[in-house]
Amino acid sequence: MTIVQAAVAQGAARLAAAGVPDAGRDARWLMAHALGVDTGRLVLMAGDPLLPDVAARFDAMLSARAARQPVAQITGTRAFWGRDFTVTPDVLDPRPETETLVALSLAEPFARVLDLGTGSGCIIVTLLAERPDARGVGADISVAALAVAGANAARHRVADRLILTPSDWFADLGGTYDLIVSNPPYISADEMADLQPDVRDWEPRHALTDGADGLTAFRAIAAGASSHLSPQGSLIVEIGATQGPAVAAVFTGAGLQDVTVHPDLAGRDRVVSGRRSG
Repeated sequence: MTIVQAAVAQGAARLAAAGVPDAGRDARWLMAHALGVDTGRLVLMAGDPLLPDVAARFDAMLSARAARQPVAQITGTRAFWGRDFTVTPDVLDPRPETETLVALSLAEPFARVLDLGTGSGCIIVTLLAERPDARGVGADISVAALAVAGANAARHRVADRLILTPSDWFADLGGTYDLIVSNPPYISADEMADLQPDVRDWEPRHALTDGADGLTAFRAIAAGASSHLSPQGSLIVEIGATQGPAVAAVFTGAGLQDVTVHPDLAGRDRVVSGRRSG
């Protein structure tokens, strides 16, 4: 009978042959999920025999990953800001770069926060979990995405402080907020073909691109921000690495103050923030 260590090595070779980046890492993650353990326990189980039911689960997951389905969709979960979030094909896979937006948001004072295009809810749920006295609204044009966000809100016990509502940006929203955040679709139509197939072929297209120049969402968000921000309230958005100057110009043109482009941990432009005057 095959042992766990050998099965992981064989799985890594299979994924590498399919062109999957970081094949060894992914094989370990998938094996841990098949076994129902943390990846750290694989070392302790390396010499254990691979039971038939585990082998079947692992094989099915390897097939999905070889077809370039993201690991988070296969396992149904992704770690973000120290918490596990449910992930489905209806939402973007939470990315480490987005934690830059969360860190900047948590540096702001807020009692009411709005997350536009909330997707999995990883941003708004994290902000509410870190600020137990705050309340929030998560809006998304996708009802399926809102269902995922609702599951994550319940999972992390913030559902009683979070309203989830369908809306095309500000179209169906009222009220004002101390903080508005968003990780909108910012990939231009011309850039889509260059994306990894894991992203391009598996994540929801409407959450990736506006089908135009990648700035459509920023224009809509900036245009409506001032009427939905409290005096001195902040707008903080994630951007593509080359979009800093363009998004900053959109914010400034919409009348926002203190507009700043912030880098992520890799030094690439990742977030733009601005503030309503008053």
